[in-house]
Amino acid sequence: MKSYLKMSRKELEELKEQLTKEYREFQGKNLSLDMSRGKPSAEQLDLTMPMMDVLNSKSDLIASDGIDCRNYGDLNGIYEARKLMADVMGVAPEYVAVYGSSSLNIMYDTVCRAVVHGIMGSTPWSKLEKVKFLCPAPGYDRHFALTESFGIELIPVEMTPTGPDMDVVEKYVNNDETVKGIWCVPKYSNPTGVTYSDETVRRFAALHPKAADFRIYWDNAYAVHDLYEDDQDELLNIFEECKKVGKVDMVYGFASTSKVTFSGGGLAAIAASANNMEDIKKDLSLQTICFDKINQLRHARYLKDVETLKQHMKKHAAIIRPKFEAVLNALNKELSGAEIGSWTTPKGGYFISFNALEGCATEIVKKAKEAGVKLTGAGATYPYKKDPKDSNIRIAPTYPSVEELKQAVELFVLCVKLTSVEKLLENENELQKGA
Repeated sequence: MKSYLKMSRKELEELKEQLTKEYREFQGKNLSLDMSRGKPSAEQLDLTMPMMDVLNSKSDLIASDGIDCRNYGDLNGIYEARKLMADVMGVAPEYVAVYGSSSLNIMYDTVCRAVVHGIMGSTPWSKLEKVKFLCPAPGYDRHFALTESFGIELIPVEMTPTGPDMDVVEKYVNNDETVKGIWCVPKYSNPTGVTYSDETVRRFAALHPKAADFRIYWDNAYAVHDLYEDDQDELLNIFEECKKVGKVDMVYGFASTSKVTFSGGGLAAIAASANNMEDIKKDLSLQTICFDKINQLRHARYLKDVETLKQHMKKHAAIIRPKFEAVLNALNKELSGAEIGSWTTPKGGYFISFNALEGCATEIVKKAKEAGVKLTGAGATYPYKKDPKDSNIRIAPTYPSVEELKQAVELFVLCVKLTSVEKLLENENELQKGA
């Protein structure tokens, strides 16, 4: 395909006329498709329906540690549920607490606790003049919104093919006492699909925080979400690396089964050092007596162990892999060589990250919406929803059917082309005016 950047003005104008006609035809189709959030499809949720038959009115509801799951008690969660989540997170069960269904809820509680009560005796953040958080970007919009809601200053850190720019991370963390945390989605990052390299993980463990209450917020949401059985990313264990250098208190780990079992009825867990867990439980014991142990027991008996869980995830991969490939095939076929966009090719997770020409993302998303396809808002993958280049768009392929997805990505590509042509013609007009 000829590069759009090398086209003459006449070629661009003719192309614009053709693309505009195609776009109007799409508008006449009255589409209503959604690629805005990383939601499992109904077909994926159906995979877990047999779990509903694991327990009934005749079931033994006594956990392996003797706890009656119908009653109060066991704030940390039943042992078999902690063991399951611990194996996913790469720690021992004693360093895990299993909550309800939402890891985002745990992250919110963890930040809120630091704001209100402080971390392990440190000054509560609410009593400090300034608190900052590092935000690898493009990144997870809900992380950014969560911390912003507490008045915490968000500092973007550029994502690279190996993870966050660690030179920037080290500069801030090691020298600025107001930097209290960093958000990380270390495997198949949202939205880039990048997995942190071994060197990046080791550099995280080697940090020398200026603030005693600095923590790495390690949201390993896609730990078991591989697309290919024979081609998977491997993530170094951050807890083991921190242990090697005597910094076990520096990490909070988070995980859930939201995209493993039921999105609204799974298990969520936090992993942390003994000191951190003791600090967390002081506050947690005031919030609740225990979480839903019957749901924990249901999950533990259905999934059994991490190997059974991985077999279950192969079924998920079989459903969503063709969706990722449909998007990537269309992008490669329609945009390769055009020089108007670049995109990631993840081996797992839930997203594809697309970078348009600078200044085009907002208009691409707008055009797609007006023709019936909803995308994640432009700028959402950056702190304060401000993408400095107005370039990044998160594509979420999992929820629509393959057929719907093919229609959606066809329209998306058309919007990229049309917006890019308009931008190039606009830039040419500005150059002529300047001359």
